[in-house]
Amino acid sequence: MEKVTVLNLKGNPKRDKIDLPHVFQTSIRPDLIKRAVLSEQSRKRQPQGRYPLAGRLVSHTSVGPGSGISKVPRTHGKRTHHGNRGIFINSTVGGKLAFPPKTEKKIVEKINKKEKKIALWSAVSATAIKDIVEDRGHLIDEAIKLPLIVEDTIGEVNKTKELIEIFMNIGLTDDIVRSKTKKVRAGKGKMRGRKYRRKIGPLLVIADDCEAIKAGNNIPGLRICKVQELTVELLAPGTQAGRLTVWTEKAIGQLMEWQ
Repeated sequence: MEKVTVLNLKGNPKRDKIDLPHVFQTSIRPDLIKRAVLSEQSRKRQPQGRYPLAGRLVSHTSVGPGSGISKVPRTHGKRTHHGNRGIFINSTVGGKLAFPPKTEKKIVEKINKKEKKIALWSAVSATAIKDIVEDRGHLIDEAIKLPLIVEDTIGEVNKTKELIEIFMNIGLTDDIVRSKTKKVRAGKGKMRGRKYRRKIGPLLVIADDCEAIKAGNNIPGLRICKVQELTVELLAPGTQAGRLTVWTEKAIGQLMEWQ
């Protein structure tokens, strides 16, 4: 079993090395990773539908042929803006939709349990391959060896400034700066919601709840999660594997238990 180095909060390697879990030896499967991410995203969509009788709850009559007007169903009353106007059918104002969305539509993309498991393991394994991480656009120093593992005391940090200093000590300065920039989405900046787009930053994986979670919320692009909450989308945003990931010692210990 391969031995890996653990870094302290100052970025210096500790004397003792730890065993690397067998999960990191999983072969990379981009096809399964993409399927798993799309499946997770589909579960977040909200079902939409229309009331079946929408546009039909109105009294209407068709005058039929011979009146010099179309046979469109019309409301009762005089020929005003509201009375005797077309109604009910999809080509009229206030009429029903031709093919309205239905809540019965299947929007969730399912995936087999074994395939999802392999996809998760594959996404974890990709975080230890430097070429894949750099292909995603992450900026890391040449001297850094993946996977990045830090001591558990990082969870005791409760100030954002101190947490940023730790990431700079371990060589992630360029990636933290890269994640700060944001730009307006081309062609969609004035639409409602999601006006800006920001680069995906590092991922810090911890074992238990800690104070660093609150401190990390103020760092743009950074995401902190527990091992139990790991998803394929977190490890491979946009279906592309190789997110720059920092692990704690206890988190690596919990990966040892994966079977």
